[in-house]
Amino acid sequence: MASWNSVYWEIVYNVFGWIAFFSWSFSFYPQVILNYRRKSVVGLNFDFLMLNMTKHSSYLIYNAAMYFSPEIQRQYHEKYGDELIPVALNDVCFSIHAVALTAFTLFQVFIYERGTQKVSKVGTGITAIVWATALVCVIVAWPNHSWLWLISVFNTIQVVMTAIKYIPQAVMNFSRKSTVGWSIGNIILDLLGGVLNFGQMGVQSIDQNSFVNFYGNIGKTLLSLETVFFDLLFVVQHYVLYPERRDKGKAVTAAEQAEPFLGPSDKPESAQV
Repeated sequence: MASWNSVYWEIVYNVFGWIAFFSWSFSFYPQVILNYRRKSVVGLNFDFLMLNMTKHSSYLIYNAAMYFSPEIQRQYHEKYGDELIPVALNDVCFSIHAVALTAFTLFQVFIYERGTQKVSKVGTGITAIVWATALVCVIVAWPNHSWLWLISVFNTIQVVMTAIKYIPQAVMNFSRKSTVGWSIGNIILDLLGGVLNFGQMGVQSIDQNSFVNFYGNIGKTLLSLETVFFDLLFVVQHYVLYPERRDKGKAVTAAEQAEPFLGPSDKPESAQV
């Protein structure tokens, strides 16, 4: 069974991983706190939240299965050789926390002011298609016990959903020419987590003298790169394109509210999600 060649690199790997865990985990709280203080979720895109739940649920399935299942680890070693598995305990802990906090943020949508905002039909359709596809893959994998392939499907889902989930918020910020109601604090922490997550994989690669962990867990690799790209875009929107024209703390008016990006929505109604 694979093991670390250097205690030093193993320590650095764990330090990077847990700092990334705390950065990514804490990144959820600024939005939750902002919603609580404003007693409003206006400005927070609901498509983003729904797609985020799908993404984190898929990632949790991959991380937990890879980390805890001896059978999946055996299949991984058969495919990639005697390598360290590409999932660490901090990855599993992050996924559990992310699902819990995303669910809590969705709960806030139901209890706080949300104006005319709602989940778009396209956002709902994407989510339904993703889970229907996942179900089909479970049925296909079951007879041959192709569990590594199956969790790789969930890993792919989280990569795709990561890209899709950021787009509605980025476009909403652009259309409103404002980032009011949306916390930049979570983005700064998210960016730090993405950089450290990629660095963690680099440390493992250096120690093992192999790039297998990068393509053996291509989802984690692409997740880190996507996160850094979109977070830098959000930083530019917040500080360069739409700086402190965040109305200096004034509440967002109904006129500022934007329709979900992912497609045409129904006429405003009280049921949102």
